[in-house]
Amino acid sequence: MEVLNYTEFRKDLKSSLDKVSNDDEVIIVSRSKGKNVVVISLNEYNSLKETMYLLSTEKNRKRLQESINEMGKGKFSTHSLI
Repeated sequence: MEVLNYTEFRKDLKSSLDKVSNDDEVIIVSRSKGKNVVVISLNEYNSLKETMYLLSTEKNRKRLQESINEMGKGKFSTHSLI
């Protein structure tokens, strides 16, 4: 994670955006007269949104935790893809 002030971020915008998109870097842009912002790749954003969706209901959270517990106990099987 990298923290840049607005001027640094703007000055080297292409390089910063390349780090975010190519290296999965997270950049926090600090702003003196506004709220700070976080710059992440679209893939990372989509992953966060999917995780939030999967954990959005109690029933789904419990089912996912049960699956994780079963896997930890070795209760799983592997299958060949067609």
